[in-house]
Amino acid sequence: MAKQSLVIVESPAKAKTIGKYLGKDFTVKACMGHLRDLPKSTLGVDLEHDFEPVYKPIKGKEEIISDLKKAAKSADTVYLATDPDREGEAISWHLKQLLNLPDDKTRRVTFNEITKKVVQESIQEPRDIDQNLVDAQQARRILDRIVGYELSPLLWKKIRRGLSAGRVQSVATRMVDDRDREIEAFQPEEYWTLDANLLGNDLKKMAFAARYYGKNGKKAELKSAAEVDEVVRETENAVFSVKSVKRADKQRSPSPPFTTSTMQQEASRKLSMTPRRTMAIAQQLYEGVDIEGEGTVGLITYMRTDSLRLSEEAVAAAREFIVGRYGQNYYPVKGPNHYKAKATAQDAHEAIRPSNVNWTPEMLKKDLTGEQYRLYRLIWSRFVACQMANAVYDSVAVEIEAAEHSFRASASSLKFAGYTAVYEEGRDEEKEEKESPLPALQEGEQLALRDFSRDQHFTQPPAHYTDATLIRAMEEQGIGRPSTYAPTVSTILDREYVVKEGKYLHITNLGRVVTALMKERFSDIADLKFTANMEQRLDSVEEGATPWKSVLRDFYGEFDHDLKQAEQELDGVRIKVPDEVSEEICPECGRNLVIKSGRFGRFLACPGYPECSFTMPLVVEMPGRCPKCGGRIMKRTGTSKKTGKQYTYYCCEHMNSRDESAKCDFMTWDVPVKDDCPVCGHTMFKKAGRGFKKPFCINPECSNFLPEDQRGYPKKPAAEAKSEEAETGTEEAKPATKKSAAKKAASEKAAAKKPAAKKTTAKTATKKTAAKKTTAKKPAASKAAAKTKKQDAEEAES
Repeated sequence: MAKQSLVIVESPAKAKTIGKYLGKDFTVKACMGHLRDLPKSTLGVDLEHDFEPVYKPIKGKEEIISDLKKAAKSADTVYLATDPDREGEAISWHLKQLLNLPDDKTRRVTFNEITKKVVQESIQEPRDIDQNLVDAQQARRILDRIVGYELSPLLWKKIRRGLSAGRVQSVATRMVDDRDREIEAFQPEEYWTLDANLLGNDLKKMAFAARYYGKNGKKAELKSAAEVDEVVRETENAVFSVKSVKRADKQRSPSPPFTTSTMQQEASRKLSMTPRRTMAIAQQLYEGVDIEGEGTVGLITYMRTDSLRLSEEAVAAAREFIVGRYGQNYYPVKGPNHYKAKATAQDAHEAIRPSNVNWTPEMLKKDLTGEQYRLYRLIWSRFVACQMANAVYDSVAVEIEAAEHSFRASASSLKFAGYTAVYEEGRDEEKEEKESPLPALQEGEQLALRDFSRDQHFTQPPAHYTDATLIRAMEEQGIGRPSTYAPTVSTILDREYVVKEGKYLHITNLGRVVTALMKERFSDIADLKFTANMEQRLDSVEEGATPWKSVLRDFYGEFDHDLKQAEQELDGVRIKVPDEVSEEICPECGRNLVIKSGRFGRFLACPGYPECSFTMPLVVEMPGRCPKCGGRIMKRTGTSKKTGKQYTYYCCEHMNSRDESAKCDFMTWDVPVKDDCPVCGHTMFKKAGRGFKKPFCINPECSNFLPEDQRGYPKKPAAEAKSEEAETGTEEAKPATKKSAAKKAASEKAAAKKPAAKKTTAKTATKKTAAKKTTAKKPAASKAAAKTKKQDAEEAES
């Protein structure tokens, strides 16, 4: 009788892919994640008996457990093939305990990529469960349970119900708070730039600009208009001559392959995907997708990693692909590119890469969803580019002298595309690169001064965090690990400690109050270095150098002391979260509206409740001024009556004003920017969408004006445009269309014929009855609307 083996994985998609590769002697089943965990209703950790965890089967998974027990009993060997990380190792350990599997029939296997070759090879080389990995996960789980279950009730009692605290989320919230405080405390400093607009002796040569550098070879900052005037006075009648011309080939190296952190950052920048969504789509690509002609195939390697290592097989396949598609010049002369991971990286798995480089995104596009295709294309492009030759730029730098003052100009042009033929890394701040070409200049050549261009600037505060920059900062500080970045960002947003405005994260008053309490009473948990050191101790447990319970003992003693002291000193104290006051004015009573939270998120409400119960959706103020009345420009959202989809538009703050004399009907789909038009001084706008878009002027009187049909939007039918205007409130009375007019005429014609009709059909009678019922129900709808408004007002008060 042939031996029968059972393979247990986490998801049905993974089971389907692996089952195809292993054949009839293997049964592959999915456990659907954890089947055993700490109970939800209690702490689940025996603090008096050396932190012994009390694990229970998860409710609702009894049928899965029963099915796996039955399958395991009849199998000769059970392969536990959960994910290749701490969490996956712990799931395998729990399965072994829960299913009562003996050591001699239990084997552990991991797959860095789910391809036929790797799956079959891994099954041939099983191992035992790594208890060090399990203990590291247990230590993390119990630490987080102790902090969450003992600290969160204190936040409920002293601030608000539903709050939570955690080792990593509390630090992430503090990082956002610290950045916002830094921005608020920032004092801008004035500085000036001075450009000399020059022309060579040969009139055929193009004019160019050289930026002021300094005097007597030393760099100098121009801090005021007076300093600029002094430089102009000393140089306007001087001879401008070329002091030096330096030409060089500058090389730019490709970015390394993706880790979990860099993939989340790049997906946020380029695809506007949240970290949580990125990981969900990456999980689908890893576990397997149905590909025509291939069946179910895992398209990428394991997506939770901080390693930059690539297998020799993958590197060799990349070389063959690059040389075949792009040519030998596009492959590095020195051989394959190798990347060194950070000292703190665990290096347990390869970097994230496609499992088969020959499966190009274009080949697979028809078999993937839109999100799967875009993320796969990003991963594939980054991997191919990381093994390609450097990009080469022809660079020239010119130094120009005038009366002991120096001016400098530089330019570069792409000489050899190299890896940029496939991929370029995105940036957190999209900026237009202003670099004009330079004419051919020779050392000693005299130049003619046409004029000077001077501009006043002010230093800018650091930018607010985005999903991408917060994850990068967490990684740099050693806060969390690859598996924690996405859930941490999601948690602080879900708890409303932080809100997202556009792509930027902002601390809320609630987040500030919680952070202040944590810093005052639980300084260790809110301390960046302490949290980073804890991650290192967990790594030490994984390596077998530190007993996992000693980590818990060292942490709990001081934590328990701080908790009891906080409860004692805050006895009877209730910490109030200040209202976030907006600049929006209540149209009913004139008070400033405040931001409240309800079942459906944040909204604006009148603080005068119950006397005044006015509420409205939350709006965001944009830079710039209304081109019609000079008022503020607001970002608003609406929902299409036709499709139910949400859309964003920008309008004047007075668009829905009750004061007819102040009412303004300005509305646009284009995004206002902070820069004013250099010609007319009006606010500039740009086309909506990702990436850098060149701003344009919408003032028809201005020579810089860009007509609407040239802004890159597809032209919409007039009827559709009218419909959208009505939905956004920019059209008070919508004229009847031809179609509605025709319907009206037909209705009048039918009404004229009614007296001639002698009887009503049953169908018509039914319609009339239904109409009567509908009419009768109308007051109830009004009552429901009033009830909803009352609920909103109650939520605002709470």
